[in-house]
Amino acid sequence: MDRQNLTLLTDLYELTMMQGYFQHKDRNETVIFDAFYRTNPCNGGYAILAGLEQLIKLIKELHFSDEDIAYLRSLSVFSEDFLSYLKDFRFSGDIYAIPEGTVIFPREPLIKVIAPIMEAQLIETAVLNIINHQSLIATKAARVCYAAKGDGIMEFGLRRAQGPDAGIYGARAAIIGGCVGTSNVLCGQLFDVPVRGTHAHSWIMSFPDEYTAFKTYADMYPAACILLVDTYDTVKSGIPNAIRVFTEMRDAGIELSSYGIRLDSGDLAYLSKKARQMLDTAGFNDAVISASNDLDEYLIESLKAQGAMITSWGVGTNLITAKDNPAFGGVYKLAAIMDAKGEFVPKIKLSENTEKVTNPGNKTVYRIYDKETHKIKADLICLVGEQFDENKALLLFDPGEPWKKTRLPGGSYLIRELMIPLFRNGECCYESPKVMDIRAYCQKELDTLWDETKRFVNPHTVYVDLSKELYDTKIRLLDEMNRF
Repeated sequence: MDRQNLTLLTDLYELTMMQGYFQHKDRNETVIFDAFYRTNPCNGGYAILAGLEQLIKLIKELHFSDEDIAYLRSLSVFSEDFLSYLKDFRFSGDIYAIPEGTVIFPREPLIKVIAPIMEAQLIETAVLNIINHQSLIATKAARVCYAAKGDGIMEFGLRRAQGPDAGIYGARAAIIGGCVGTSNVLCGQLFDVPVRGTHAHSWIMSFPDEYTAFKTYADMYPAACILLVDTYDTVKSGIPNAIRVFTEMRDAGIELSSYGIRLDSGDLAYLSKKARQMLDTAGFNDAVISASNDLDEYLIESLKAQGAMITSWGVGTNLITAKDNPAFGGVYKLAAIMDAKGEFVPKIKLSENTEKVTNPGNKTVYRIYDKETHKIKADLICLVGEQFDENKALLLFDPGEPWKKTRLPGGSYLIRELMIPLFRNGECCYESPKVMDIRAYCQKELDTLWDETKRFVNPHTVYVDLSKELYDTKIRLLDEMNRF
């Protein structure tokens, strides 16, 4: 967790390929790699990009320490001249990326690395490790928050996360995706995000009776008094004892600003309705009813449909692990190599699987919005340098089925380039915003999606098209490859 130099956070074959480039190629040959993904997680209609802050930190600190080199030497795989080269290794290239919190779609470049081939190859594993995990959790969080329809979602999955780093950075990603807070105190300290919590069943059980446990907690935390009511009997004991404590607080003149109950078991729809009735009858109409217990977006959506009176949700395991879709399928592929004239020669990867055929060249991504609604019409992957005029008609076509075309009249759409520079010539030129600012940006991004894209079952597909110039380049390379 506390290791600052993550240079060896890589697969061995990245290093053996580096040595191969060192010994058999021009080590300064400049290339372009794209990081992208092929399928939206959770069978959804979109994803959320997250992880750039950690990636930037890794690139800044990229170097081989004496201990790293000694370890590599012990593997008896690397030559001494290559190990000597590594002593002065630093990243010297350019990196472009779509900003954190942005809504993203399959096949479009999320990260673009332009660097000497050895440098670009080395960082592949780390780029994918960081971006895949955090984008997955941010996406899952956005889905859970969408199901809650404006209710607050608190992330509290640290104890079920796959280790400390997954818990910390997963919580950060969950905040970006829309959660209002986390139980993870270290995440709160590191990233200045809200931390929240109540108490466990053990608190109740450690006292002679439930009322005494509630009363003691309320005396300690009158301004944040959420009482867990299902340790013994929710309806016969827990809720009545909570109401008793709230009544005593009110009678004592204590302001009830943030108070209520938490349900952690049983039929949450029935119990929340019963609790709401009991609390309202006692005059506590503004008391919060929060719930936990293995929640995810599907269960929250179902509880909402059943009329559950829950207004705050605690989501742990299924969020922090993205339990139903535990991996984000990001990949990192070579797209171009610079020739002796300083021009990029596009490269393409073929495959028997159509979706694995890559898009070649030095690319960027434009997002096209409907001018009236500001909803996303499509994304357009283009070659760098292509220009578009919003006042002129724009013809879009499906690159898989190019006879399917859409013509956007001039003046009916807005266009925005998504990729921004993070590094130029090895120097960081970007300062990552605060997490809560990224969260606010992400909420605006989600508002640009049509509701049909956000639904959980059979969501509408946002089209990711290729410009005519890029499409023609791809077809030309495919034709050339098919000559052999």
